[in-house]
Formats: sequence, structure tokens, C-alpha cells
Amino acid sequence: MSKETPTQFPINELIRKRWSPRSFSEKTVSQEEMNSLFEAARWAASAGNEQPWEYYYGMKGTTGFDQLWHCLIGNNLPWTKKASVLILAVARKTHKANGKHNNTALHDLGLANSQMFLQAVSMDIYCHPMAGFDKTKVHELLNLTDDHEPVCMIAVGYLDAPEKLEEPFLTRELSPRVRKTITEFTKQI
Repeated sequence: MSKETPTQFPINELIRKRWSPRSFSEKTVSQEEMNSLFEAARWAASAGNEQPWEYYYGMKGTTGFDQLWHCLIGNNLPWTKKASVLILAVARKTHKANGKHNNTALHDLGLANSQMFLQAVSMDIYCHPMAGFDKTKVHELLNLTDDHEPVCMIAVGYLDAPEKLEEPFLTRELSPRVRKTITEFTKQI
């Protein structure tokens, strides 16, 4: 069960099916499946093949999962307990080759995340990225340097029935998907 996506123009089915659910089932995402998601991220475009991303993850039932979960804040805490995997996506801010600032690190991480999410959808697995986490806690937990920028946490799992969620998450899960029209964010010159 995926949410209906009302597109203005035809798009690839994987893109149309991708969304960020909160209702995850008890079905476990395997290490092999995670490896496929990370493989998809590995092949994302990056400036000069820098690949300035790092992923830290914990599988449900492990200390790593619990440690990452305790870094989440606010409304992300209740529903993420059922996720099969939690991932922290981190951008490395400088180039490895010369130590200079990497202006495209966040962009490149975003491309890697996007490819991971589409790979997940192709396997009927869903990813929900979140900005609601304590960056100081993850820095301390993982001994990250100032060169590392934690960008988002990602809950990963198989879909479950939205009705298993409590409010306000149930309403959010059942609400129609909306986006700006193309004319609202494009300007032909």
C-alpha cells in the first residue's frame, strides 16, 4: 500500500511511489537489503567522485538502533520505534584530496539519499528522512569531527497499516500528498 501521488505530468513509477511514511511493520529489513540500499547510494553522482557521504546505521534490536533512536527529538520519537533500521546521513565538508571546503557536499549527499530511497521503493521498502534529531548528541555518540555535518536521520522499513498510528500521525499518514505546481518553482529564461 503506497500513497497515491497526483502528478501533473508522467514520471517514473519509482518516483511516483516514493513517500515518507510513519507506519512501519514488524517485518525486518535484512543486512543484504541494506547493502543494496547503500550500493545505490554509492553510485550517486558526486563532484570529482568525492563521495562525501557517510552513513551510520543501527538495525532494530541492536544497541546501535537504540543509540540513534535516543538522538531523535520531539514527534519523531513515537513512530520511529517500529522502524527496522535507523540511519544517520553525514556529509564530509572538505575534500579528502586537498582539504579544501567542498561546496557540493550537501548536494552530493542529497543525491546519494535520493538514489537510496528509490532503490528502497523498488524493493517495497520505504525511507522517512528527518531533521528532528540532536546534532550534538550524534557528534558525541559517533566521535564526529568538525568536518562532519550530520544532515538527517532516516527511518527505514516496510509499510504497515496507517490505522496503527496514534494522532497526530494517523491524520498525517492519511492526508493527501500535495506539492507546489511546476510553475510555482520554475522560471523559464
